[in-house]
Amino acid sequence: MEDINNWYGPETATFGDRVAAAREMADMTQPELARRLGVRVATLRSWEEDLSEPRANRLSIMAGLLNVSMMWLINGQGEGLDAPVEEAALPASASDILNEMRELRTDMIQRAEQLGRLEKKLRMALREEIDDRVA
Repeated sequence: MEDINNWYGPETATFGDRVAAAREMADMTQPELARRLGVRVATLRSWEEDLSEPRANRLSIMAGLLNVSMMWLINGQGEGLDAPVEEAALPASASDILNEMRELRTDMIQRAEQLGRLEKKLRMALREEIDDRVA
């Protein structure tokens, strides 16, 4: 079984997962945290959905407001939240399923990054081909 202390680690949680969990633990709504950070709710939502990430100054302010370290928000290491108590009470079969889902999510993220790199290579190769034809 996965180490319960790694619940928010980089293999099991994303930046957005950690932001949302810390915000909820701080008993703040998205609109409240967005207001305190001086950003739009849509901006905060995009951070929690891992569509974008804040700049360092907002990250620092957010860590302070949520009472966690910046490193914990970024990679799950450092001062942050403990694992949810509910997972400890899950039957082994549910824990196995959760672990498999986390592994799948990690694999999907890696594949998406690989796809992005391949798309960039393709664009560069096509540009070179066009440049060669023009020259």
